[in-house]
Amino acid sequence: MKPEENKFSDVPLRVKTWIYIIVVFAMGTSHPLAMKIFVSWISFQCFFEFLRLFKINSNHIIPSLFLGAAQFFLLYFFTIEIYFIYSSILSLVVLLYFLILKISLKLLYGIFIALFVCLFAFPHLSFIRDTVSGLNSIIFIVVVTELNDVFQYLMGKFFGKHKITPTISPNKTLEGFIGGVLLTVVLSTILGFYLLKTDIFVNTIIGVILGISGFFGDVFMSYLKRKANIKDTGTLLPGHGGLLDRMDSLIFNAPIFFWILSLIIKS
Repeated sequence: MKPEENKFSDVPLRVKTWIYIIVVFAMGTSHPLAMKIFVSWISFQCFFEFLRLFKINSNHIIPSLFLGAAQFFLLYFFTIEIYFIYSSILSLVVLLYFLILKISLKLLYGIFIALFVCLFAFPHLSFIRDTVSGLNSIIFIVVVTELNDVFQYLMGKFFGKHKITPTISPNKTLEGFIGGVLLTVVLSTILGFYLLKTDIFVNTIIGVILGISGFFGDVFMSYLKRKANIKDTGTLLPGHGGLLDRMDSLIFNAPIFFWILSLIIKS
């Protein structure tokens, strides 16, 4: 059988895993407290995967558990402004821990990236959940971001001809990127009308921004994996890889959407 005939062979497994993802997502976003626990678990798992990705030669569980537990404490007890102050201190503590272990400056740079993603990017999901339209907003950002990935994946499978990042992520194509962003704009327009109560112009702008920034979040993680010479950051999600492989598009989308949402609420 030719390779072209097998290009959709992984779709059933991906769909099955998506069912589990949706169930966990529904539980994690059901209440603000559950969201804080959910985000802290995401940071624990992703930091663990980052340590594996950068081949940190130390215990992976203990610093990851410490990070996740400390983040929950900060999210639960402090406002967003105070959270960022104390999470900066937490980052220094974690960096000091790895400095004591005498890891190289190159690996320390990798840990800095991991801390930025886990302590500064992903917590915006909790901040979004805490807004006035919290549940609707978190559903919007996650659904639009994740389906943008799906749209770009499927458009690339069907129509992909021209490689867009051949040295970083060879499977990404210009056709997949453009088709995915266009479908994301359509989805954003529909969901924004019902969930955010915003007009078509605002929803279109949001769709374009999230479609593009989601792509770059994906490419950013692909670059790190390429440098580390690994395909996936883990095996937690069959057909998808690790949690980081599934969350990569939210690295930029979560903070960007939170600040867009803040502007919408103020206006």
